[in-house]
Amino acid sequence: MPTNAFVLGAGGVNTGDIIFQLVMFIILLALLKKFAWGPLMGIMHERENHIANEIEAAEKSRQEANKNLEEQRQLLTEARQEAQGLIENSKKHGEEQRQEIIAAARAEAERLKESAKREIETQKEQAVTALREQVASLSVLVASKVIEKELSVEDQQKLINDYIQEAGEQR
Repeated sequence: MPTNAFVLGAGGVNTGDIIFQLVMFIILLALLKKFAWGPLMGIMHERENHIANEIEAAEKSRQEANKNLEEQRQLLTEARQEAQGLIENSKKHGEEQRQEIIAAARAEAERLKESAKREIETQKEQAVTALREQVASLSVLVASKVIEKELSVEDQQKLINDYIQEAGEQR
């Protein structure tokens, strides 16, 4: 058996191999940390930051979309109110025009009615005047004929009818 200070009893545990393996393991960990874990952790941090930025951007977009939606709702409400106001204003204006047209038509009808009444009255007066003139003329003619000769009642009636017929034909 070799006399080695690092060798323990009969089980054969070699301390030199253990230390060597331990040193190699530490060197392996240092190399992994420098070449694998460092870049891997950097990539993981970059990915984490990228995801956080994307989440933040998505949240901002969502908030902007909600803001735009609310603005659109408000604009739609205002547009509906404005449209309702325009409709009501148009109805009111239409009603006013209808009333004005009705009033103008009634005034025109009343004016035409009064004009027709005046014309009828004028023509009536002219007819009465013409009739009086004819009656006076006939009366004078009848009186002159009666004075010229004495007539019987039948002759007077015939004479009056003849003169009325003559006056109607002259007209």
